[in-house]
Amino acid sequence: MPRASFQNLSNDANAARGPDSEQGLDVILDVSVTLSMEVGRARIPIRNLLQLNPGSVVELERAAGEPLDIYVNGTLIAHGEVVVINDRFGVRLTDVVSPTERIRKLR
Repeated sequence: MPRASFQNLSNDANAARGPDSEQGLDVILDVSVTLSMEVGRARIPIRNLLQLNPGSVVELERAAGEPLDIYVNGTLIAHGEVVVINDRFGVRLTDVVSPTERIRKLR
């Protein structure tokens, strides 16, 4: 049976990335991710959920004026505020969560 051959591993970060590291990053730049903004949350019994109809109000656990949470693929990455531009809603980022903090929250 033939033996498999593998490339030698190196601790050198530049060697690990290879000569085309910029090209390697370009490969993922067009990958789509899900960006979502959370205004707030509420916990209600199913009984109350089934009674909701147009005009019902659900009180959220967040006070008016607090920043929105901005998630990418379910991971909190920033906080922001709602803005209106040309009759469309948008979000202005007010604080970006550091990469170190994002990794800490994954554990």
